[in-house]
Amino acid sequence: MGAPAEGSTKVRLDKWLWAARFFKTRTLAKAAVEGGKVHYNQQRTKPSRTVEIGATLLVRQGWDQKEVRVLGLSEQRGNATAAQALYAETPASAARREAAAAERRLERAAAGPIAPLHRPSKKQRRQIHRFQQRDSSD
Repeated sequence: MGAPAEGSTKVRLDKWLWAARFFKTRTLAKAAVEGGKVHYNQQRTKPSRTVEIGATLLVRQGWDQKEVRVLGLSEQRGNATAAQALYAETPASAARREAAAAERRLERAAAGPIAPLHRPSKKQRRQIHRFQQRDSSD
């Protein structure tokens, strides 16, 4: 189905990114390339760029930035294991992503809970209103 085609025809960058499951749709892949979130061999590129085996891609998705090497070409979107056979992430990129994720987890833990776990009950709301009225009358 979506097996990597080693010596096959030309594949557009946006189509390859979609087939490799970096983006859910080709439209999202195209928008990311046009927005400068994808670099091909350390340069900004167009969605119509032909992907070659051995090329280096820098893909930014949310907080993460992956540096991957193209191992195979495919125009069809297959399952996740077939998609992972199309590329390999560099060890340095994986280490950077893991370090950044660990740092974000520590920051989140240090900040404490952002929102309450549940909404206040009617009794608790009354207590809050009484406290606010008492505080404002001072």
